Amino acid sequence: MGDTTKDDGSSQSKGVRMERRAYFFRKWTSIDVMRASSVVIIHLLCVLAPFNYKWEALRFGLILAVVTNLSITFSYHRNLTHRSFKLPKWLEYPFAYCALFALQGHPIDWVSTHRFHHQFTDTDRDPHSPIEGFWFSHVLWIFDTAYLREKCGGRRDNVMDLKQQWFYRFLRVTIGFHILTFWTLVYLWGGLSYLTCGVGIGGFIGYHGTWLINSACHIWGSQAWNTKDTSRNVWWLGLFTMGESWHNNHHAFEASARHGLEWYQVDITWYLISFFQALGLATDVKLPSEAQKRKLALAR
Repeated sequence: MGDTTKDDGSSQSKGVRMERRAYFFRKWTSIDVMRASSVVIIHLLCVLAPFNYKWEALRFGLILAVVTNLSITFSYHRNLTHRSFKLPKWLEYPFAYCALFALQGHPIDWVSTHRFHHQFTDTDRDPHSPIEGFWFSHVLWIFDTAYLREKCGGRRDNVMDLKQQWFYRFLRVTIGFHILTFWTLVYLWGGLSYLTCGVGIGGFIGYHGTWLINSACHIWGSQAWNTKDTSRNVWWLGLFTMGESWHNNHHAFEASARHGLEWYQVDITWYLISFFQALGLATDVKLPSEAQKRKLALAR
């Protein structure tokens, strides 16, 4: 097992303070409109769910939420962003594909944003900085791509490892087709109830599970490590977020495949990584060394 080390470019640097922008009354790009439309549609479907309720449709939605969000945490986050472990391509690509249906964007965009977050945590260049308010870090940052470009710059350099792979370039230009095709098949299979109780509720759970990491886990909770930022461990989100809410642990040891470092810290994503490691499919699994832990541990 390798030691965890900071990802390339993870040293924080201060940017020039940006003036606070208008959240709604501004110029919206086509990407902003598409992202906002997706979020509005999911929440509208969720509101309509009680009027089209079927247990089997709700069960589908819960399964969809688990599969897609586990794919986000396992693939987009720990595998692609931080390279916490390696997978054979025949296994890496299907997990990345499943993550598309969490409606959080294609891998190149998601990974780039998250790498910027670690590089500029809690500074003016943090894409979803908590210093700009709870709702900005929770969701509003998603809808202002011009602001993100102003804060972080272009997205050429920090995702070249993904841009060099045909599969991720393919997903970048075809993501809309895959999602619309999936929604159409769901409707043809189960009707409106599967869209509302399935896609709606499943998407709602997935959205807010990820968003709470960016907002709540930088505001509430405890700190076990001297990360010099606002990251927190939030125990009551552990199961809901597949282990991502041990966020102070993660900011201390960014490349660690395991976020729930204590036995009682539930980390479903780590359990899946361990399963594939036991099968010999997940290799170069990174964990923090005892020396690294001693260096960052807060006095108790």
